[in-house]
Amino acid sequence: MKVTILATYEPHAAKGLMQGSNREVAIAALFESVGGKMNSLMFTRGLYDVIVNGEVPDQIAGMGMTLAVRASGSVSDLVVLEELDMKAVIAAANKAAGAYKPAG
Repeated sequence: MKVTILATYEPHAAKGLMQGSNREVAIAALFESVGGKMNSLMFTRGLYDVIVNGEVPDQIAGMGMTLAVRASGSVSDLVVLEELDMKAVIAAANKAAGAYKPAG
């Protein structure tokens, strides 16, 4: 499953970054720890400090990574976007639309 992660560093983590912490190695290791792979890392200006694209085996692996990063206290904002199979989503939506009866 492909994921895009958007994150904002806390001040102490930004300080670590300035002192030479190699985030590419650390983030690649994070993905590998759950059987995934980091594909790209980009530092940005604006609302988010870093954007990571990668692959994880499933939602459980992705949530495990997310929980570990949140628990570290190194980020103040963390958004994980999962790639969807839109054909499957549309098929499920069409089934649901046929069964759902709105109020009134």
